[in-house]
Amino acid sequence: MKPLAVSMGDPAGIGLELAARVWAERDGAPPFFFVGDPDALERASVRLGLAKPKLNVVEDAAELGSAGDALDVLHVPLAMQETPGEPDPVNADATISAIEQGVAAVRSGAASALVTLPIAKSVLHTADFGFPGHTEFIAHLTKDDAWSHARGPVMMLAGPTLKVALATIHTPLANVPSELTRQRIVETMQVVGEALKRDFGVPSPRIALCGLNPHAGENGHIGREEIDVINPAAALLRSQGWDVDDARSADALFNEDARKGYDAAIALYHDQGLIPIKTLHFWDAVNVTLGLPIIRTSPDHGTGFDIAGEGKARADSFRAALKMAWDMAEARGRA
Repeated sequence: MKPLAVSMGDPAGIGLELAARVWAERDGAPPFFFVGDPDALERASVRLGLAKPKLNVVEDAAELGSAGDALDVLHVPLAMQETPGEPDPVNADATISAIEQGVAAVRSGAASALVTLPIAKSVLHTADFGFPGHTEFIAHLTKDDAWSHARGPVMMLAGPTLKVALATIHTPLANVPSELTRQRIVETMQVVGEALKRDFGVPSPRIALCGLNPHAGENGHIGREEIDVINPAAALLRSQGWDVDDARSADALFNEDARKGYDAAIALYHDQGLIPIKTLHFWDAVNVTLGLPIIRTSPDHGTGFDIAGEGKARADSFRAALKMAWDMAEARGRA
């Protein structure tokens, strides 16, 4: 199986440190190559007190794989040397290019999957990025690729005891009710259900569906979205053979006993899903994009500008993202 591609993320954040540390330690991490600036990776190693890594810098993904014991680096030069903790818009184009080249490496077969290190969306928007985040950008880059399954993107956050997917992602809370159509909920759950089968080895997925309103609306007394939109979507999904109940009150859905009753939950808005996953798995959750022709995972945290360059960043979530991407690629290879 081909190695994973790791895109560098914002060079002023902790991503470079995570890549440098995990490569230096190499204690069971899946094989990967780095997509970004090799000099920046070396500087991160020095800041961490690590030995300077042996690198094999290539300009084309077709040249990957000749490194021996060196780390392959698909060269994406920065416009200006990074300053940890001080993001510079001048490097936005390089950050975007690293994502594009990482995606291209997976699409060409040079990589098994893509693991993206954290970006700062506010910085990328100075370069007319035009997308809310990685998830939507990678969906755009792969939109013309053949895909015979339910198509995403759907964002899932996954930890050892909880997987939660989002029906809406970076949507202002005031706009969530209008965006929650029956079709959107049905399509989200189809993507999640198929991914659980294909990518996670769950033959008969059990999926829990959050309500939007307190107490799942209490039969219309605290909002009608459950009656008018969410439960009809669940009924349609059951008619298609999916194991899903009507909307359940989100405040009682994530305790230990409740989690034993489902394989993944569908949250209807960002914080409804991210609060429980980050409470349970703050250090080891993974952000994974479902329903695309390529596999993409990411650490479930941001750029960490406040601690960049200080050697404090923990690599747990990055390691988990590497392992999940590798496991998913193996699962697709067996399918």
